[in-house]
Formats: sequence, structure tokens, C-alpha cells
Amino acid sequence: MTNHPQNTSPLLSAGARYMLMSTFFFAVMNVFIKKLGNIPPMEIVFFRCFVSMVLCFALLHRDRVEWKGSNRTLLLARGIFGTLAVYTYFVTMQNMPLGTAVTIQYISPVFTTIIAIFLLKERIKPVQWIFFLIAFSGVLVIKGFDNRISLTMLGIGIFSALASGFAYNMVRSLKQKEHAMVIVLHFQLVGVAVGFFFTLFNFKIPCGIEWVYLILIGVMTQLGQVNLSKALLQERMANVTILNYLGILYAIVFGVVFFNEHYEWLSLSGILLVVGGVAMNYFYQRAENGVVAEEELTSIEE
Repeated sequence: MTNHPQNTSPLLSAGARYMLMSTFFFAVMNVFIKKLGNIPPMEIVFFRCFVSMVLCFALLHRDRVEWKGSNRTLLLARGIFGTLAVYTYFVTMQNMPLGTAVTIQYISPVFTTIIAIFLLKERIKPVQWIFFLIAFSGVLVIKGFDNRISLTMLGIGIFSALASGFAYNMVRSLKQKEHAMVIVLHFQLVGVAVGFFFTLFNFKIPCGIEWVYLILIGVMTQLGQVNLSKALLQERMANVTILNYLGILYAIVFGVVFFNEHYEWLSLSGILLVVGGVAMNYFYQRAENGVVAEEELTSIEE
């Protein structure tokens, strides 16, 4: 009798496992942000960016990389847009159902692609505009059937996604010009500077468990980033990035469990339209180009 070797391949590849862990850590971070509803969002930005800044400096020092960079204007622009995106994202998380706030942020790849037409002279195929319309129609459905979302908060959420689109295009412009950690560091530097300035005039002393939440936000961010980097080092981004959309599922489940949120079927259909429109654009780009720019699909938490 011939003994055939058993197939011991794991159900999930290493890259997929790292991406799942990354998405989970970022989702947990969102829970802590929402639990800090009494802390001003810019104060949270300050603490979050401060922890990441310290870690970035430590890594750059270890690798003996000059932290200042050479493309100062682009690095500053990336930091400004990234800080605006994170701040407004935190505002929506404190004032919307968690799953809804996360879903609206997921339209940022649409803005990234549209902005690239003007900044990077890229072209968009007609069918992609259909995908974009599907995604935006989902946002309108969510707003139309969920009276917990004000027009102001909806506008802030869309602005956050727009700012993310600009930030990702800055990253794409810097991709071959700067060390990756230098790009991340300048985002944190701007966040710390802006956060510190505004916190001076509107500082609320955290009490008790809130200090723990603030620290854990930084820890979860770093764990998410480490696992995201490992996922992208293990295999091509196109093979694992789609798992990033589990972040919406996590947000909905965590919203129900921790914040007693509920979602009508029509609101859930709007969320599906957003995910569907963005996902179809992603797969179309993958089929057309063979690869999708990493910055277009990375998380806002970066």
C-alpha cells in the first residue's frame, strides 16, 4: 500500500492570519475611542499620535534612518491630511453608531482614486464611476433610513474619507522617495503638534479607566500596524486586503454588544452597497493592473 503524504496546509495562509489580527486590533481600538465619549477627539488624537511617535523614533533609531526626510512639503501635507482624517473620524465615532462611522470611512478609496486623476494624472474607466455611484448611494441609504445620523455628522464623515484620500495620494507620491517609517512618523508629528495645541485650550483630565483606554488605543494601533506589515510581507496585498472589510462586521457586532446599537435592514442594505461599490472597484483595478496601490486600501488607523 502506498502511503500518500497528508496535506497539512493550514486553512488560512500566514498573511491572511496576520491581516485578520490587524483588522481585529483596529476594531478593538475603535471600541476604546467610542468609550471615551467624554474626552475631546483632538485630545485622543494627541495621545494616540504621541504613543506612535515614540515607537516610530525608536524604530528609526534602531535602523539608523534619518527621521527628517528630504521631501518636507509632501511629508507635511501627508501629516496635515492624515491628522484631519483621524480627528474627524474620531468625531464621527463618538456621535454615530460605530458600524456606520466605520462604513462611511471605507469610501476613502473612492476619493483616493478620484484625487489621483488630478494629482497623479491617473485615468478612471467609465465603469469605475458606476462603482463609485453604488458606494455613495449606500451612504445616502444609510442616512435616509437612520435618524441617528445628522447631516452635520454625515458631512464630517465624508470629509474624513476625503482627507484620507488626499493623505493616501501624498503617501503614493512619497513611496519611492522616503523610508516608510519616516512617512508614518511625520503623520504622528503633525498629530502631536496639532493635538497638543488644541488640547491646551480644551484639556479634560481623564479619570480612572479612561487613562487605560487612552493607553490601549496606542497599543492597539501599534499591534494593528505590526500585523498589517507582517501580512503585506508574507504575500501580495491583493490576496489579503479584502479581509480588511471585516472591520465593518467587527464594528457592527461590537456596536451591538458594547453600546446596545441596532441596525434596521435598510441601513444594513446601505452598508452592503458601500462595501459592494468599493469592493467592485478594488477587484476591477486588480484585474486591470494586476496590483492595487497599497495606500488606497490601508486603514485610517495608520
